[in-house]
Amino acid sequence: MKSASNFTRRQLIRTGALVALAGTTGKIIAASSSQGVSLVLMTSDPIAATPEVLWAAKELEQSLTERGVAVLRCERIEQAKANDLCIVASGSQSPLAIRVLKASRIDVPSVPEALGIIGGHIEKRKITLVCGYDARGLTYALLDLTDRIQNAAHPIETLENIETIAERPANQVRSMTRLFTSDVEDKPWYNDREMWPRYLSMLATQRFNRFNLAFGIGYDFIRHVTDAYFLFTYPFLLSVPGYNVRVPQLPDAERDHNLEMLRYISEQTVARGMEFHIGLWMHGYEWIDSPNPNYTIEGVTKENHAVYCRDAVRMLLKACPAISGVTFRIHGESGVSEGSYGFWKTVFDGVATCGRKVRLDMHTKGMDQTMADTALGTKQPVSMSPKFWGEHLGMTYHQADIRKMEQPKPGNENKTGLMKLSSGTRSFLRYGFGDLLREDRQWTIVYRIWPGTQRLLLWGDPVAAAAYSRVVSFCGSNGVEICEPLSFKGRRGSGIAGNRTAYADKTLVPRWDWQKYAYGTRVWGRLLYNPDAEPDTWQRSLSHQFGDSSINVETALANASRILPIVTTAYAPSAGNNSYWPEIYFNESYVDAEHPGPYKDSPVPTVFSTASTFDPQLFSRMTEFADELLDGKPSGKYSPIEVSQWIEDCAAAATKHLDLANGKLSKNGSPEYRRLAIDITIQAGLGQFFGTRFRSGVLFAIYQKTNDRTALENSLSLYRKSRAIWAQFADLAKGVYLPDITVGEQPQQRGHWLDRLPAMDRDIAAVALKLEATPAGTPHPNVSAAIQEVLGRPHRAASSASHDAPATFQPGKPLKLVLTLSDQAEAVRLYYRHVDQAERYTTAPMEARQHRYNAEIPGAYTASEYPLEYYFEITHNAKSVVLYPGLSETLTKQPYFVVRRA
Repeated sequence: MKSASNFTRRQLIRTGALVALAGTTGKIIAASSSQGVSLVLMTSDPIAATPEVLWAAKELEQSLTERGVAVLRCERIEQAKANDLCIVASGSQSPLAIRVLKASRIDVPSVPEALGIIGGHIEKRKITLVCGYDARGLTYALLDLTDRIQNAAHPIETLENIETIAERPANQVRSMTRLFTSDVEDKPWYNDREMWPRYLSMLATQRFNRFNLAFGIGYDFIRHVTDAYFLFTYPFLLSVPGYNVRVPQLPDAERDHNLEMLRYISEQTVARGMEFHIGLWMHGYEWIDSPNPNYTIEGVTKENHAVYCRDAVRMLLKACPAISGVTFRIHGESGVSEGSYGFWKTVFDGVATCGRKVRLDMHTKGMDQTMADTALGTKQPVSMSPKFWGEHLGMTYHQADIRKMEQPKPGNENKTGLMKLSSGTRSFLRYGFGDLLREDRQWTIVYRIWPGTQRLLLWGDPVAAAAYSRVVSFCGSNGVEICEPLSFKGRRGSGIAGNRTAYADKTLVPRWDWQKYAYGTRVWGRLLYNPDAEPDTWQRSLSHQFGDSSINVETALANASRILPIVTTAYAPSAGNNSYWPEIYFNESYVDAEHPGPYKDSPVPTVFSTASTFDPQLFSRMTEFADELLDGKPSGKYSPIEVSQWIEDCAAAATKHLDLANGKLSKNGSPEYRRLAIDITIQAGLGQFFGTRFRSGVLFAIYQKTNDRTALENSLSLYRKSRAIWAQFADLAKGVYLPDITVGEQPQQRGHWLDRLPAMDRDIAAVALKLEATPAGTPHPNVSAAIQEVLGRPHRAASSASHDAPATFQPGKPLKLVLTLSDQAEAVRLYYRHVDQAERYTTAPMEARQHRYNAEIPGAYTASEYPLEYYFEITHNAKSVVLYPGLSETLTKQPYFVVRRA
C-alpha cells in the first residue's frame, strides 16, 4: 500500500508500529464468539453523514444481512451490543478516529480519497475503525468491507481477520466510459433502471471515481450514416426554446424520456460518490452521402448552429445538475472544421454560463494553443485527454517515439479543410500526448485508453494494471479514462438485436454485458487506485468463484492478457481501431501492396513485413531486423523475434495454467469458467499465431533482400503453421461466438475468426507461387545464420549498467549524466529528447573514463518548459548492443529515464 511518501503496510510492520494494536500481528481482533455486527455510523461527524457514505453503509448492512448476519445500526459506540463485532465509521479527522489512529501509530494520509481500516480500543471496547479523509475515502473503506463479505465463505471470520489498511490514491482520476453507438444494442441498457444501480455500485466498489457516458462517438465522419440515434445529441434530449430544432423521426415522449434517463443515471452516479461526465462527441448535423439514415436533424442552419449548441448545452447542464464535466471532440471528426475557434468559443460559453463549475474535457486530436486558450478563457477547469498508444492498448509505458506517419512534415503548414490541423502541423497529437506536457501547463492531463486492441475477449493482468497505474501519472499527469469492453459494439448501423457479448451459446450470456468483465474491471480499478494493493484485493473474487483453482485461473488469464498489448506495440499496420483489430485480425498480405485493405496509414509498400511498430524508437520492423541480421549490425532495438518469444511464452504459460485449472474445474460447467476458458484459449492461440507470423515475416524480408530459397521455404512453412494455429482456435470459437461479431460495418470490423482464413489462404498461395519461381542455390553463410537466429530462441545480453538519474534539472544549465558499467564497452551513446512527441531524439557519444561514461545535455537544450527523457545505447561488441534501462523481465519497466525541471 503505497502513498506519496512510499509508506507501505509491510514497512510499518517491520518498524514495529503495530505494537499498539493490543498484541495483534497486523490483524484486527474481535471477539471470536461474535454472531452479529454493530455498525456505528458517527452521523455527528460531517463526513460520515454525507449521502454517499450513508449509501455505502447501507450496502454493507445489506451484504451482511444477505449472509445471515444480524446488523444493529448505531450512532454511538455505547449503543453497540456487547458481543457484536463493532465497526465504527467516521472521517479520519474525527476525535474518535484521531484517538484510535494515534494509539495504533497509523497514519491515514490527509489527501482526498485516503482511507483506513484499523483495529483498536475505545473505552476497553475492541472496535474496527473504518475511516476516510473525505467522504469518498470513507465510502471506499465501507465498500471494501462489503466486497470482502460478498466473496467470503465466513463473513464474520473474514471481518475479524482483516489486516490493517492505510491507503491513498495513486491517480487523481480513474474513469470508465461507456459508449452509446447503436440504436439496436444500446437502447436496452440505457433504459434499464435495474442495471444502472448494480453497474455503478460495481464501479464505485472497485474505486473508479468518475463515469463518463459518451454520445455521438459512433461516427468519426458524418458520411454514410445509417444509425444516427444520439449522434447529434442535443435534440435527442431537449427541445430548446427559441429554436425549432428536432428529430422528426423521434416522438417527443421518447426525447423527454431520454433526458429523464440521463438525469437518473447521473444522479445514481453521484449518489455513489463518483463524478458524472457526459461526452458530446459530434456537433455536425448534416449527414453526407447518407440516403437511408434512421434519424435526421431539422432546424439547424449555419447561422444558428453555434448559438443553438451553446443554448442546448447550457440547458442540458441545468436540467442535469449532477453533470460535472463535458467531453468535447474539437477536431474535424466532430463535424466542425478545425480552426473554427469562434464556433467553439460560443459553445464553451454555454458551459461557462450554466451557473456552476463544469470541467471542459478536451479530446486533444487537432488541439492547438488557440483552442486551449479558448477553453481556458471560460475560467472553467480544463482537462486535455490524449490517447494512450493511439486507439489501442500498448505496453505499460508511453511510447518513446511516435510513428513516422504522425511526425510533422514540411509543407503541412499549408493544409486546409476539415482536418487541416490534425493532418497538418498538429499531426503529432493524433495518437499521443504530443506537446501537452510542458511544465507550465494550465490544464490537467487524463489519458484515454481506446478500445482497439481488446474489446471482446476477457482481460485481467494485475502486474500490467499496476504498471499502467504508475505510467498514467507520467510527468504529473492526472489519471486515465478507460473505454470499457464492448465499446463500439454495433457501431455504424451494425447492431444486432440480442446480447451485446456476441455469444451464440446462450448459456454463456450474462444478464448484463458488463458482468462478464467484472474481474477485469476490478483489476483496473483497484490497481489504478493503489498499484501496490495486496493480492487479496483481486484474488478474493476468483477464490470465491473457483476455489483452489483460482491461482491457476489468475495466472492463465494474466499471461493471456499480456499478448495483444505486446502485439500492438510491435506491429501497428494502423493506429486506428477502425482498421486494425488484432483480436479478430484482418490479414495483411505479404506480397500484395496494391490492395492494402484497411491498412492505409502504414509505410509503403504496404505489406506485412514493412508495417511500422507503434514505438519505432525502441522496436524494429521486420524489414529493419532482416537488414540487421544480414549486415551483422544490431541496433539494440527489440526485435520481432524477441517479441515472438515473449508472446509465445505468454501463450505457453496461459495454456499450462488453464490446463491445471481444467483438471479441477472442467466438470464445474459454470458460465463464468467456460467464458474464461474459451477466451484464454483464443488469446493463447493469438499469441502462437502472431509469434509464428512475425518469424515468418522476418524470413520473408530476408528472402526479398537475398532471393534465398531456403529463407522463403521457411517463411512459407511458418505462414502455413500460423494459419493452422488460427484455424484451430477459430474452430473452437465456432458456436461459442456469433458468426458475425460487429464493431462496425466494414469487413475488418465484423465477422468471425473463421472468416479470416480465406484471405490467408489466398496470400499463402501467392507466396507459394513465388517459391515455385525461385531457383535453388547454396545459401550465403550470413543468410543461414540469420535463418537460424529467426527460428531459434533469442537471447539479449543482460546489462551490467547502473545510473542514478538526477532528481531535477536546472533550465539553461547543462545536465551531466554518468553511466557506470562493470565491463568496458566498445561504445556508449546517449539518446535524449524533450517530453514532446513533436520532436525527434538527439544522440551524443559518451566519453569513457574507465568504467564510467559521461555526457551532458547542453544548457541550450535544457532551457525549455518540457521535462527531459533519455536512455543509453551500449555496444559491447559487434554482435551485442543493448538499451538501458530497457524493459524489465516482466516487460513493465519504463525503458527510459525522465527528469523534470527543478
